[in-house]
Amino acid sequence: MGLDQFYSRAGHLIRRLNQIAVAIFLEETAELGLTTVQYAALHVIDEKPGIDQVTLSKMVAFDKTTLVKVINRLVEKGLITRKLSPTDRRRHELVTTTKGRELIRDIVSLIDRCEARILAPLDVAERRKFLQLASRLVQVNNVYSRAPMNLELVDAKSRDHRQDIAGRGGRSSRHLSAKARY
Repeated sequence: MGLDQFYSRAGHLIRRLNQIAVAIFLEETAELGLTTVQYAALHVIDEKPGIDQVTLSKMVAFDKTTLVKVINRLVEKGLITRKLSPTDRRRHELVTTTKGRELIRDIVSLIDRCEARILAPLDVAERRKFLQLASRLVQVNNVYSRAPMNLELVDAKSRDHRQDIAGRGGRSSRHLSAKARY
């Protein structure tokens, strides 16, 4: 296999695009001190107040070990609270703090800029098609992930919203970012 073939492989291109997306996210959001994984967890916690760590892990497709570290950092930063469930002592409930909700509100325009930069080389039709194809690849191949997303936990409203994003060519601030270091 020559280098041309190596560099044109789907896995290589996807890995590189993820590296680029993470770099752009970190550049655009540098003043917030938040990683893509922290943002993903914070966003879902904000949308699902009282969610437990296991369900959160399944909804953002992160392994439990990584997610515990992410949650610890979000608690340390004062962006979420973690408390024992009053009905199940093995379960911790997660809720965004006022500071966390403000950060989510403030990051929206930054996420829009990230997405615009990533998709800038594509016209509107190409963006729509790219997002539709990427979404299909992720959903169909979800079972092969080390931490598969539990699609049954993603409610119909979220699924409809993802389809709406693809239909508008990706202009949305309410998507989950790519997986990165925590």
